[in-house]
Amino acid sequence: MTRETLEQYSLVSLYSALAVLTLAMFGYVLYLARAAASQPEPAGAAVPELADVAVPVSAGADVGARLATEPVGRGVRAGWADTSPDQPDGVRTDAARTGSVPMDPVGGSARGARRAAGPARMLTWLATLLVGASIILRGLSVNRPPLGNLHEFIAAASFVVLLGFSVWTLKRNVDWLGAFVTAPVLLMLGSATTFWYTEAAQLLPSLRSSWLVIHVSVATISVGVFTLAATVSLAYLLVDRSDRLPTAGTSRAARLRRVLPPAAELERLGYGLHVIAFPLWTFTLIAGAIWARQAWASYWNWDPKEVWTFVIWVVYAAYLHARATTGISRQKATYLALAGFACIILNYSIVNMYFVGQHSYSGV
Repeated sequence: MTRETLEQYSLVSLYSALAVLTLAMFGYVLYLARAAASQPEPAGAAVPELADVAVPVSAGADVGARLATEPVGRGVRAGWADTSPDQPDGVRTDAARTGSVPMDPVGGSARGARRAAGPARMLTWLATLLVGASIILRGLSVNRPPLGNLHEFIAAASFVVLLGFSVWTLKRNVDWLGAFVTAPVLLMLGSATTFWYTEAAQLLPSLRSSWLVIHVSVATISVGVFTLAATVSLAYLLVDRSDRLPTAGTSRAARLRRVLPPAAELERLGYGLHVIAFPLWTFTLIAGAIWARQAWASYWNWDPKEVWTFVIWVVYAAYLHARATTGISRQKATYLALAGFACIILNYSIVNMYFVGQHSYSGV
């Protein structure tokens, strides 16, 4: 095949991934809607979380029935090991620990939610494979690693996000996160195929180095993990805000809130993802300095991309410090994490497009 044919197939594969991922997003949204509808409306001052009393399941039929039939509720879901104060370990059944908790046997909405989540997961896998095929075809069209411009970088980062989420679904029931993941990836891929599309071409001389694979690949993985962390952090803030509303126990938003894990679990999960991504970004910064020494004869050139890479590192370091500091609320620390992700967006959009520097490559 010619270079033009391979590049065209790569673009067709990416457009196909956009269409498939759109269907997956609608499936996850439908899952959230039906799962929320399957949640019972709390009566009066009933405590929906069983937060304060760890009653053994055998001691009360009501508690046992509720735990066995609420797989989409606050952490008592198949595969979700909730150890937060909102749901003590003593209240979970053995079925909940082993991931065999059935959906609500009498709730049609719960069965509908399950039917919507299954195809959405398969569509997400298909979209992941299509994005991966697009990346491979793009690389074959020019006989080089497909990491030489912003279009290729965004496609690779989207693949990392989708692959990470898809593999995660094999380990745990994280259907509640599907809509939060597919929506930003759709925006990323849409931008890559419109605003930041660049025809496949050979690299500039300064980019022809083994450090391209090392530096850019690690940067791609770290951005993918940061994206997953940002989606979980956003979900945490939404759940936490809903918990604090005066109508938290009776509103429709409260029913949707009970589809998601507890706020404490979401916060810890987001923190764990940031702990994984931050060392990768640190390595990206160091590897970039080493590559700059080889390419431009200096470790630091005050290039706009270099500066913003360091700014991102500082913001995320501030988040991790705030997270470990007594007296700073988890909400404020999480806002710092989202500020770091906003800096990543600025770095790969505004800085790339409007700041001329040594990182201005392949027409971007």
